[in-house]
Amino acid sequence: MISEKMKPFTSGSSAIRAMFEEGKRLATIYGKENVYDFSLGNPSVPAPSSVTEAIVDIAKNTDPCFLHGYTSNSGYEDVREALADTINKKYVTKFSLSNFILTTGAAAALNIIFRCILDNGDEVIAFAPFFGEYKNYVSLYDGKLVTVKPDYNTFMPDMDDFESKINEKTRAVIINSPNNPTGVIYPEETIIKISGIMDTAQKKYGKPIYLISDEPYRQLVYTGADVPFVTKYYDNSFVAYSYSKALSLPGERIGYVLVNNTIDGYDEMINALTVANRIMGFVNAPSLMQRVIGVCMDETADLEVYEKNRNRLYDMLTSLGFEMAMPDGAFYMFPKSLIEDDVEFCTAAKEFRLLLVPGSTFGTPGYFRIAYCVSPETIENSYESFKKLTLKYRGETK
Repeated sequence: MISEKMKPFTSGSSAIRAMFEEGKRLATIYGKENVYDFSLGNPSVPAPSSVTEAIVDIAKNTDPCFLHGYTSNSGYEDVREALADTINKKYVTKFSLSNFILTTGAAAALNIIFRCILDNGDEVIAFAPFFGEYKNYVSLYDGKLVTVKPDYNTFMPDMDDFESKINEKTRAVIINSPNNPTGVIYPEETIIKISGIMDTAQKKYGKPIYLISDEPYRQLVYTGADVPFVTKYYDNSFVAYSYSKALSLPGERIGYVLVNNTIDGYDEMINALTVANRIMGFVNAPSLMQRVIGVCMDETADLEVYEKNRNRLYDMLTSLGFEMAMPDGAFYMFPKSLIEDDVEFCTAAKEFRLLLVPGSTFGTPGYFRIAYCVSPETIENSYESFKKLTLKYRGETK
């Protein structure tokens, strides 16, 4: 018999993963090329060749005992030092190796942060739409996720709603920009407004309120869009980063936590995060991948494929009458559902071998997510299915 605490997590298992499994089932029936799976954010472009070269070189030229052995719980010192140098050059900051803790991806980064800052009943504010696992991560540490509604035209946070939700129980605010599922980027003006509201609340309640920036898509931006670096705008801030998307390495689980120099109780926080990395079972980030990112942290996968997919899919769907904000980053779109019930809509889409994720999964009913990190052929071949889906509800297309 499983624990009572685990039961809510199993009953609310990931809808995204469920769609992914459904895609595999349908592929055995109709053939993979005839199933249009837009459900999972699994990079469709290969990792840069430099990553493969680094793996081979490191494996060949490093003592196996050293390469595959335990590392410091916070990661190799020289890799963290290189990371600090890279971030400082790119964003004009002043970090050192001690600001970074290497983790098994952004999910682990978020979990060790929540483990270190949350007590029973604390609240974490998220701006809808948001990655659905945030609720599970916060619940694991006896916290509560509080949702702020968006402006549905721009998918920027509704600042009045945000200001009304922040209170004496608020321990942290989490942002995700470029955003999953909308692909929108929070501009500097938005970050400044969020920071101002949080700073006022900190002073009012006499305790730190942390800003957590979840950034696995930071490098996936188009048309020269800029992603503000939050540590410049708010003292009590963390950055959770993953190389899953930028280097097309989601299965390798490598990322980091960056702790701002000005965070409340800096030394104690660094120590707590390092201990959490160990006692939560991660122990240390994968040793080989630490070495790989030490060589390849400036690289990115070929983003041109994603940008072309974005442009083609946006044109295709808007021509069929779908409404959505044009994404500036990541590899997702978040169109409005053709009916109010987004779950029913995504269920109906399977009739036409389209795998889409309901917006309810992201705290925003009435919409659905499309992951366009797929082959260009998948997008082109899906047109007739999207057209038939549109005809089912509207009887006509533009």
